[in-house]
Amino acid sequence: MQTQTLHAGVAGAGAPVATVAADGDGFKSGVSWGAILAGAAAATALSFILLILGVGLGLSSVSPYQYNDKPLGTASVVWIAFMQLAASGIGGYMAGRLRVKWAAIHGDEVYFRDTAHGLLTWAVATLLMVAVVSGGTRAVLSGAIDAGNAVATAAAPAAGAATANATGNNGRANTYFADMILRSPNGDVATEAQRTEVNRILLTDLAAGKISGEDRLYLAQLIAKRTGVTQAEAEQRVDLIYAQATQAAADAKNKAAAAAEEARKAAAHSALWMFVALLLGAFVAAVTAIVGGRNRDHARVVVTQRTI
Repeated sequence: MQTQTLHAGVAGAGAPVATVAADGDGFKSGVSWGAILAGAAAATALSFILLILGVGLGLSSVSPYQYNDKPLGTASVVWIAFMQLAASGIGGYMAGRLRVKWAAIHGDEVYFRDTAHGLLTWAVATLLMVAVVSGGTRAVLSGAIDAGNAVATAAAPAAGAATANATGNNGRANTYFADMILRSPNGDVATEAQRTEVNRILLTDLAAGKISGEDRLYLAQLIAKRTGVTQAEAEQRVDLIYAQATQAAADAKNKAAAAAEEARKAAAHSALWMFVALLLGAFVAAVTAIVGGRNRDHARVVVTQRTI
């Protein structure tokens, strides 16, 4: 009785190649999830290691999964590109090399499947890395989102800060312009209630865009009473201080808007380079999966025959 035993191995030139039946090739899925997950795990681990290394080397903006409030520098861009090249290349190659061998499949179909395996490996690895870096998805988008919101909401807090509504280190409201209104040459110190009242009046009028006649008259009377100047001089003082408060509020608004615009530009700049790096990673993963798949297919099955 004779039997044949098949031994898998890599043979040299001229070695017989076994004919493998193509049973089920037209009916089974062309996706080798085991190979994809294995490649994605390797890519994620390497990407995380390189991220930690980049932080250790002093590159504070090395993660393509986190938003940074400053534009990425040249070193950071190069490091992100290297991370994607290395991690995606390793992951794609492993997915292609470890995937199931497709027998009796046209070369074009094999090419497409290998490309798809590389892209799937890159996609899974990217999602895993985002999950590893806590809040990564929100972090990538938060720069542009928060910058836009900051432009719309900068006016109110800026005006408050400029008109002595900002909180100091001691936790008390800074009532600078109110103190200017109540300043007395004889050294009398205004009470907290008086400063709060005057500050509230200024804030209300600044929000309205102009000082009302009643408020102007009332503040002038306070000044005249505390300093002994005439009513006309007191009203001039109110106008001068209100103009200073208005200018300070406008300056604060402009600074807040400029800061928000800088944040928006930084977010756009960083997001652009992140996109380029991730796109580069996808391309490299697809190419290395093709290479790994071809190396896998070139492994020949050696047939030995024994007589019993």
